[in-house]
Amino acid sequence: MKRNSFSILFFVNRTRPLKDGTIPICARITVNGERAQFVIQKSVAPDLWDSNSGTAKGNTKQAKEINNYLDLVKAKIKEHKLYLEEHNEPISAPIIKNRFMGIDNKSKTILEIYQEHNDKCKGLENIDFAPGTVKRYEISLNHVKTFIEIKYKKKDLFLYELNPMFISDFEYYLKKTKACGNNYTVKQLKNLKKIIRIALANKWMENDPFVNKKFHLENVDMAYLNEDELNRLMNKEFEIERLSQVKDIYLFCCFTGLAFVDVENLTNDELVEVNQQLWIKKKRQKTNNLFTVPLLEPAMKIINKYKDHPVCTKKGLVLPVMSNQRMNSYLKEIADLCTINKNLSTHTARHTFATTVTLTNNVSIEVVSKMLGHTSIKMTQKYARVVDDLISKDMNKLNWVSPLLI
Repeated sequence: MKRNSFSILFFVNRTRPLKDGTIPICARITVNGERAQFVIQKSVAPDLWDSNSGTAKGNTKQAKEINNYLDLVKAKIKEHKLYLEEHNEPISAPIIKNRFMGIDNKSKTILEIYQEHNDKCKGLENIDFAPGTVKRYEISLNHVKTFIEIKYKKKDLFLYELNPMFISDFEYYLKKTKACGNNYTVKQLKNLKKIIRIALANKWMENDPFVNKKFHLENVDMAYLNEDELNRLMNKEFEIERLSQVKDIYLFCCFTGLAFVDVENLTNDELVEVNQQLWIKKKRQKTNNLFTVPLLEPAMKIINKYKDHPVCTKKGLVLPVMSNQRMNSYLKEIADLCTINKNLSTHTARHTFATTVTLTNNVSIEVVSKMLGHTSIKMTQKYARVVDDLISKDMNKLNWVSPLLI
């Protein structure tokens, strides 16, 4: 077994004198170069402290009491270190300090805190947290749980066992073992960091394992349908009911810009007539931002097609939307049948609305941002592309020839 370097030092904090003029005495524990220090329950007059020996000067009764107490503190600290060695438990300066101060290092574990956080989120579902957010935290917890089982062969880890290497290994596990992309991995790390911040704020742990850890999200160019592909999908007829239904829901999102969770929960009450035209007026479940979208003819036809569907009449919904997982699975099949060489998902419909349906047809980005329910145009710019057709249309407006070309 590797021998741990270990030392105990007493010193005074001269910058924070007490009301009676004395200064507090502190103890510093050092294990393998790692320090942990704390104030003990004694103070001393500044001129009675010997910094070289770390004790009180002289043979007065007061000096003897202080030095006897320092000996007692030192003995107790050594007892805790010996206990950890005899029980083959991890030894570090913070662990020994917490044991001396009566703080149980084993009272909190990372998965315990994570589960407590998720339980609170679940209790506030549809109040402070969207169902999708609650689900994402559940998935994140499962990632950490599985990683601990594989890497450490344990069911859980105590907070004092977490260090920067744990974070590095977790990131490697997500990218290598789970084959997760960079942005998904970053999101999982940020979820874990939120739990660590809770532990640090409650003083359940001293050292932040995310220290000096920086996150970098890569720009991702999400697929969308161009005008030709959109027309190809609209004109394609499917005899299989499930494919036809998924196609209609997807097209509805292409012509309204609704995210999956918003079209899934779209009710008839959220369809409002404005100037003899039907509009969607709804709050986005993700951000709670209000958005308004006038319904174009293709979207109206889809609504009328499903108005008497059993799911719609029973639940008061506008469309019978199946699960996101099934939708995305069937969309891959639909893309193949329509010879669309793109990885379609429910979210690509939102991009199609922003790019092909609106911006390409000269709808201003400010209006598109409002219809998408964004809080700023910067968010809309992530969805929107200045496609070739739009560039061509704008350039044709110039009708100007440079004198240099004549």
